[in-house]
This record gives sequence, structure tokens and C-alpha cells, in this order.
Amino acid sequence: MSAVRFVPSLIVALILLFLALPIVVVFVLSFSSAAYLTFPPPAFGFRWYKAYFGDSDWLDATWLSLWVAAAVVALSTTLGTLAAIGIVRLPRPIRIFTTALVLSPLVVPGIVIAIGVYYAFSRYGLVGSSMGIVLAHTCLAVPFVVTSVSASLAAIDPKLEHAALSLGATPGATLWQVTLPLIRPGVLVGALFAFITSFDEVIIALFLSGSGAVTLPRRMWDDLRFQLNPTIAAVSTLTIILTALLLAIAHLIRRRTEQLKNEKGDA
Repeated sequence: MSAVRFVPSLIVALILLFLALPIVVVFVLSFSSAAYLTFPPPAFGFRWYKAYFGDSDWLDATWLSLWVAAAVVALSTTLGTLAAIGIVRLPRPIRIFTTALVLSPLVVPGIVIAIGVYYAFSRYGLVGSSMGIVLAHTCLAVPFVVTSVSASLAAIDPKLEHAALSLGATPGATLWQVTLPLIRPGVLVGALFAFITSFDEVIIALFLSGSGAVTLPRRMWDDLRFQLNPTIAAVSTLTIILTALLLAIAHLIRRRTEQLKNEKGDA
């Protein structure tokens, strides 16, 4: 390999190593046998994983986060998919404005959204309830679904829908039997990102969870503040693995979709 290619490759490798080093440290600490966070660990074992699975507070927070994320996936996928289908049919000026409005949660700082949601939800008694967290997380997740589904819709030939309508299909039947099957990969990818967005979100959870709806990220935040021990490393490792698996699945879905498109194009 020539020096021209070696130097950029070395720089990229060093950058990746720098970014991955904290994750590696957390992963190693999760198997520590020490009673406190120390690196390198004096010995290795599964003590803190057992502590996590044997603590009802941790498990309750985990199940709540999973339930909230599942509810967010159902709501955001439905709303985001319908919104994306409607947006692509709008006139260009209105479409640009509507898209910017829907995607605004991606631009506005999370702390600003959290403060606004807190004051809005406090009027209706949603602070400290899991439903309040579900609704707030849905607002954050819908833009990811809209972005993913819009990309899939852009690759669809409108003539397919027109053909179904000309053959007597109703708009609802066309949507269900033609449009949705074609954009299914985009919907699935959007749903995965919605799950990750909700499961890993902490800022809004700090404002809305109170004492009655403590999610896993909120529980991790409290543990970091009040009783720092290697259990937090074990929980972080499990969370990182779950997030990495979901991102890998989303990547595989995208690759599979591109392969199918290329095969159809060659045919």
C-alpha cells in the first residue's frame, strides 16, 4: 500500500479507535469483580450483570422503557407513514413548509422541547405518567419515520398507483395493497429508529418521569448521580448491544432493498 493511501487509512483508523475507546472501557468495566469503578479491573466475572437482573428497580425501569418504546413505535410509525404519504402529494411550496415543520424536532435542542412539553403536559396531569412519556417520545420519533418513508416513496413509480386506481381499486385498497408493500422497508427502518429514539432518550424522561414512570435512561442517570457502581457499566453494555443490533438490522434492510432494486433494474 502506497503512502498516499496508508496515511488517510491510518487517520481514519485512529479516529475510529478514539470514538470506540470509551465503549470498550465500559464493556470491560461491566465484567469487573471490584465493588467500585476501577480500570483495569482486578478480576473479571458476571457480578454486576447478576446484580442488574436481580434488582427489581432496574428490571421495572427496563420493562417500562421497552413498553414505552413499543407504544412509540406503534404511534410514530402509523402517524409518520401517513404523514409522509400525504406530504409527497402536496404542492411543492406547501410540501417544503410542511416537511420543515414535521422535521423541526430534529433541529430544536432537546432541552427546549423538554421544557415546552413539561409545561404543556403539566396542565393535563401527564407529568409522572408513562402515557405522557409515550406522547412526548412520539413527537421525537415521527420525524425519523417520515424521513425513512419519504425516501422509499421517492423511489416508487406513481404509475403503479394510477394503474391500480384505473383498474377499479379504491384509494384505501391502493394504499394497503400497492403503496404500503412497496414502502415496507422504509416503514420498518423508521420503526427501528423510532424504537431507538424512545429507548435511549433521557432529557424528556428527566422532566416527565417524576417518581411514577422511571425509564431505564432515567434510572441510569439517577445511579450516576447517587450511587456510582459497576452495575451502570453492565446496563450500559446491554443498551449498547441492543442499539447496535437494531442499527445493524436497519442497515441490512436498506442493503436488501437496494439489492432488490438493482436486480429489478437489471431485469
